[in-house]
Amino acid sequence: MKSIALIHTVKSVAVSFDTTLKNFIGEELKVHNLWDDFLANDPNERGVFTIENRNRLFNDIKSAEMTGADLIVVTCSTLTPVVGMIRPFVKTPLIAIDDAMGRKAVTYGEHILILATAASTREPLTDKLMAEGAKLGKKLHIDFRDNSQAFQAMKALDMERHDALLMEMAEEIRGYDCVVLAQASMAHLDQRIEAVCNIPVLSSPQLCLEQIKETLESMK
Repeated sequence: MKSIALIHTVKSVAVSFDTTLKNFIGEELKVHNLWDDFLANDPNERGVFTIENRNRLFNDIKSAEMTGADLIVVTCSTLTPVVGMIRPFVKTPLIAIDDAMGRKAVTYGEHILILATAASTREPLTDKLMAEGAKLGKKLHIDFRDNSQAFQAMKALDMERHDALLMEMAEEIRGYDCVVLAQASMAHLDQRIEAVCNIPVLSSPQLCLEQIKETLESMK
């Protein structure tokens, strides 16, 4: 039986992701969960990902590695750049939740909107998309829109308000080749937002699940 260690920063994602993962993989799977909300809350409040927080993530990842997991997945896009820094120091395969989404988003065109609830994802996700675009020889034009009230609603587990605030923002989206949802906690709205703005909308969880499945199958 394969095992996966999941590192989360958002309670709603921590509650749902492992069940969704098991159902998607379609075979018996052992899942270990680690929830550390400080990893995302601190940079969102400070506006910077500190060295101390990098060390904290490193320790969390090494703790996950010590479970003997076949694969480690970090489910928060704020952490993606630091995951890349840590990856060379970890023997276990390590996936960031928006790896696959970043690769796919740049195939739609050069004008991309990042829609977020956490302002801390602006720099990491923008940098990731720019790097993926450069691999295809594209010079991207990326806009970023966030809603701090939706972020606070999500932390309070008031998803009804969270969803309403984001759908209001969706009404104003026009003129992009693709919309990227920065937080995994926004993923349940991807089809609704796409229907409103009539633009392809990508969220990270489903694409990450596909990457996880491919990685596990390659281990057989």
